[in-house]
Amino acid sequence: MNIGLDGVVAAETVLSHVDGAAGVLVLRGLPVERAAASLDFEGVTALLWHGFHPLADQGEASIRQHLGRARLAAWALVPRLLPGTQGLTPVEGLRLMLSGLPDAMEEDAAILVTAAVPVFIAAQHRQSQGLAPVAPDASRGHAADFLRMVTGEPVDAALARALDTYLVTVSDHGLNASTFAARIVASTRAGMVSSIVAGLCALKGPLHGGAPGPVLDMLDAVGDAAHAGPWVAGELAAGRRLMGFGHRIYRVRDPRAEVLKAAVRQLSSPRIQLAEQVEAAAIAALRQHRPDRPLETNVEFYTALLLDAVGLPRDLFTPVFAMGRVAGWAAHVMEQEATGRLMRPQSRYIGPVAVAA
Repeated sequence: MNIGLDGVVAAETVLSHVDGAAGVLVLRGLPVERAAASLDFEGVTALLWHGFHPLADQGEASIRQHLGRARLAAWALVPRLLPGTQGLTPVEGLRLMLSGLPDAMEEDAAILVTAAVPVFIAAQHRQSQGLAPVAPDASRGHAADFLRMVTGEPVDAALARALDTYLVTVSDHGLNASTFAARIVASTRAGMVSSIVAGLCALKGPLHGGAPGPVLDMLDAVGDAAHAGPWVAGELAAGRRLMGFGHRIYRVRDPRAEVLKAAVRQLSSPRIQLAEQVEAAAIAALRQHRPDRPLETNVEFYTALLLDAVGLPRDLFTPVFAMGRVAGWAAHVMEQEATGRLMRPQSRYIGPVAVAA
């Protein structure tokens, strides 16, 4: 028995391979470094959905066109769904709005739910700022249109490209908690929308998708690159966790961190020098603190810097994670449904033994 299912293989997949010992992530045969360099969100969606969705089999251009149209379809639902999100956090609002999507045919639902995520995030964000939501533009790329809907302003191509890099990098990652949740629900034949909402509910948890924002809080607390070493030492001495370090699977540096670090450098983020000093100090201290199991940089560290650099507020970091991961969730839902298998693990009873009367 494995508590927490560590090391248990619960599904076979063609979608992604994670080698934690070597620090490797492969998306359908492409190392994540190559995928991030050569694909945008539409491209990685076509890659992940190939063989599961007819639009993906027609190529990236078909996915691009239909995602654009589906953003408009999602926009038509905003007047009905948005008012109920007043007072909710961005993740809670996204969860509520996605739950209001119709249970269409699975092929249509995959496109609609993927397209709806950025539309709903942007609409709720602008409502929370007292601003009118901005309608999608079907002719624009997925990442660029999202930034435009959030800000209401023309989007710098470099910022859109950086966001695309992020969305590709986080699009799939083996059988993580949210993907596993989505596959379990999919195995019951509950449908695409219910499965995606289940994935989002798991992503909401701070042990899975809720940690990028606190990385910026940590950098703010350090303040100056010269203070990085003493600050890190003080945190470890107090028994506090360093945000952006350590991963359940990776025993070495998370390969996604290097991809995002390069993207942040291209944006000339004002935080990059401080971040690199904190990273170096943290890695050195963690190796000394736990030489048998040193913690390395994970994807959240440079996620925080990249999303901040493209102009997104901290409370949108987890919803934007969902915006990228929804491509993988949908692919896993389709893959799971194709197996026809209901997931039904066993538990071991450790309660009191029944006593005969």
